[in-house]
Amino acid sequence: MTDPTYELHISRYFDAPPELVYRAFTDEEQISQWFGPLVFHTPRATVSIDARIGGHWNLTMVNNDNPKWTAPMSSTFSEVIENQLLVGYEIAQDLPGLEDGTKLTLSLEFIAEGNGTRLELRQGPFPESMRDMSETGWKQSMHKLDALLATPIKFQTMPA
Repeated sequence: MTDPTYELHISRYFDAPPELVYRAFTDEEQISQWFGPLVFHTPRATVSIDARIGGHWNLTMVNNDNPKWTAPMSSTFSEVIENQLLVGYEIAQDLPGLEDGTKLTLSLEFIAEGNGTRLELRQGPFPESMRDMSETGWKQSMHKLDALLATPIKFQTMPA
């Protein structure tokens, strides 16, 4: 078993205010439009989000070329500050290089910067190989999120 000592840190600027970037992570319709590496999609029917402490963030990514290859994710929120912070954890189950029961934490901080948002993402601990795979997936997802944030108003309007 590989020693799960690595943490992933990505700092990424989005040309949209924190409220819109935060909403892209907490709105079930929006996350289904962008979440996952380029070779995956996230069907809306698999997404369930309850953004509150003790709430959940569940979804399943599906490989575009082989729909039988799926990657389910199930996290529990431990910290939620609307438009500012989402922290959650997932308990590892059948993940390569990790003992079942290992707690993986994901922290997303949404920081106003100029007219946009600086997203500070931290995830781990996990083995180096898993960190690298996760980094690639997040960077590809963020590229897709950029495209979503640039789309028509239907995704950018705030709920009344």
